[in-house]
Amino acid sequence: MTPLILLPGLACDGALFRDQHAALAALGPLHISDVHTRAASLPEMAALLLAEHPGPLALAGSSMGGMLALAVWRLAPERVRGLALLGSSARADTPQQLRLRRDGIAAFEQGHMDDLLRLNVGMAFHPAHAKACTEDYMAMMGRAGAAQLIAQNRAVMARPDQRPHLGAIRVPTLVVCGDDDLLTPPECSQEMAAAIPGAELLLLPQCGHLLTWEQPAAVTAALCAWRQRVG
Repeated sequence: MTPLILLPGLACDGALFRDQHAALAALGPLHISDVHTRAASLPEMAALLLAEHPGPLALAGSSMGGMLALAVWRLAPERVRGLALLGSSARADTPQQLRLRRDGIAAFEQGHMDDLLRLNVGMAFHPAHAKACTEDYMAMMGRAGAAQLIAQNRAVMARPDQRPHLGAIRVPTLVVCGDDDLLTPPECSQEMAAAIPGAELLLLPQCGHLLTWEQPAAVTAALCAWRQRVG
């Protein structure tokens, strides 16, 4: 079966897929990539991933991981057999988003990482899940550290608008988003699913941005069904 590469979001690691890992591993070869921690831009991350994982690949990425999945497809579409884009976007950052990221980078550089991230919890999670997920979220961000938060934000800031290219995707594609995602609103997923021929769209109720933690069973079921189509 085609190997599946899981692509964590910005400053995230394999813990982001902790509830999906076992079920996906039972279906075939599975790897969690960390190229987002070892390259300075999305194209460089994509090239590194392709070099480290030869042959055909299926890619499932959350948030920045979905952006990376699209960058891999742009670089080597013949190698990509399936895409799962979770809480992600094909858009470039708006001027307002760029300002917010610059302000965040300045705060990280000044040593205010924890304060800023705790303020961000309300944007990252649906209120129903924030209390249960906050400490795990803070621990994951802490493992990444300020330097990675800065570097990965800069990589995301530099990404181009991928929407003009979505119509050329010809592989099984799953698009999933939380109904209440404030960071990549449902309209971002809806437009990707509308532009990609044959894409499946799943909107999850009572769910914010970190959907693999907030609605783990629904995400696992959707990824497994997509994985079997790709395989």
